[in-house]
Amino acid sequence: MGHVEALSKYVTHFVDQLVFSGVEHVVISPGSRSTPLAMTFAEHSEVNHWVHLDERSAAFFALGIAKQERKPVALVCTSGTAAANYYPAIVEAYYSRIPLVVLTADRPHELREVGAPQAINQIQLYGSYVKWYQDLALPEENNFPYARQQAARAMEEAVSGQGPVHLNIPFREPLIPDFELEGAWRGSLRPIPKAQRGSLAMPDYQVKQLFEHLAKGEKGLLVVGPQTDPHLAEAVTNLASRLGVPVFADPLSQLRTGSHDKRNIIENYDALLKSPSIKGQVVPEYIVRFGAMPVSKAYLKWIKEYKEQIDYYVVDDQQGFREPAGIGATFIWSEPVKLCESLSSFMPDGNVKTSWLSRWQQMNVLAKNEMLIDPERSLNEGHAVVYLAETMPDDSNLFVGNSMPIRDVDSFFMSSPKNVQLMANRGANGIDGVVSTAIGTAATGKHTTLLLGDISFFHDLNGLWMAKNKKIPLTIVVINNDGGGIFSYLPQSKHPDHFEELFGTPLGLDLGPVIAMYGGTHRKVTTWESYKRALAESYANPALNIVEVMTSREDHVDFHRERWANVEKAVLNWSER
Repeated sequence: MGHVEALSKYVTHFVDQLVFSGVEHVVISPGSRSTPLAMTFAEHSEVNHWVHLDERSAAFFALGIAKQERKPVALVCTSGTAAANYYPAIVEAYYSRIPLVVLTADRPHELREVGAPQAINQIQLYGSYVKWYQDLALPEENNFPYARQQAARAMEEAVSGQGPVHLNIPFREPLIPDFELEGAWRGSLRPIPKAQRGSLAMPDYQVKQLFEHLAKGEKGLLVVGPQTDPHLAEAVTNLASRLGVPVFADPLSQLRTGSHDKRNIIENYDALLKSPSIKGQVVPEYIVRFGAMPVSKAYLKWIKEYKEQIDYYVVDDQQGFREPAGIGATFIWSEPVKLCESLSSFMPDGNVKTSWLSRWQQMNVLAKNEMLIDPERSLNEGHAVVYLAETMPDDSNLFVGNSMPIRDVDSFFMSSPKNVQLMANRGANGIDGVVSTAIGTAATGKHTTLLLGDISFFHDLNGLWMAKNKKIPLTIVVINNDGGGIFSYLPQSKHPDHFEELFGTPLGLDLGPVIAMYGGTHRKVTTWESYKRALAESYANPALNIVEVMTSREDHVDFHRERWANVEKAVLNWSER
């Protein structure tokens, strides 16, 4: 068997097994050493291949598709620093539990560490940020069954571990496969079946013990942090209704939107818990948390302050320890929906009313009223979220940037009957790659709105190329306060000699020409009327739309603190009656 035949059968069987095991999308960045993989994926009729010129943006784009589809997405790049540019997205995928199959082409072993061009040390390049790693054997005579085995295992590791895996694949020249060879593709070699897996579930006796403990408490609380299971909303709100307890719903919990019962949903806990006078009066006896830690820093401080008074449970369908508050939590490794349903089965149907729940519901209403008072001033980030929530279409996505945008969504995006999925890169919480990830979520057809700041937008301008090239509709709302607004809340702001240069970092850029370069429609707004009109026009235009909202960093902190103070005043006045 000659080199071309060995190469061709190796890559066709490898790619075919990935597709058979569930890969529906692959994102390819151009390069020479990755030619066998790139051409084979492009030749396969059952996989969608996307080509992105920038590896960093490409990896985040793949991350977005995987978030939207909740399935592994493959990445292909050439050898050298191309692979290093995947690193930030792989870190994000690891912490946010998004399955990616990372395929880095490499020089053959004899060209490593000898000064060959475009050859870096790619062995375990991503360290502990991948769930599984293999440096594959070179394509040789009759080792294509091995290639299938490695592809099948890569998919199983990505799915079962819910995270990225890395296969480093060396190739010798020549690199062009022959797809017409007999025995290529599936041929007479049967594909490897997918593994059969069941859900992680607590034994019935442990569920009963947990129920009996929760039933004793008069002041319980369910908390749902960032998570993506669309079925959890119904299950957890049904459980809350039967227990008669409130549910703290993080903006990324998928509980603030949709058709499920929202009577027990509390959206404004962040504003309420910022008040020293309020938070000490509403300490629960137990908390059961689903999903990751909520965005709210006030919630984190609250549970740390009163941790000795709270029985704390963390429900997770992966065996991990996601509890950054340092609380002695009881970890329940179980499928959340099944656990909620099992607990609910011990209780009769009905909406239980308690004074504890009523108190939280009334405080939530008072807080909502204060947060949503119509603005009498110039544009602000809070009401940019309010009007966006009102305008954005049903059955769509809202992707939120980190730093201040996610916190403003936490504070100002209230419960809605719209079927809107809220997403963000909250694994590592970085601002890099946000544009590309949002475009990835939109690539499969779900209309997406991206809300982010000007620094984050600038950080991933290359990502816009994919939207232009593939004509992917997207509305991007850029909150332009000419710098990093979140630092104005931090102690660094008290040091004016260095603040602007090191932390405020004003861009001083005209975004218009850049947006035009990528074929986008740019609407720069300075009034609420023009903002609402620009949003409506963007949703009527199936293309790339950027709405630039001009705000002031100087007003930002005062606006938020004023709202929080009004919330505290309204609640305290009510409680004194």
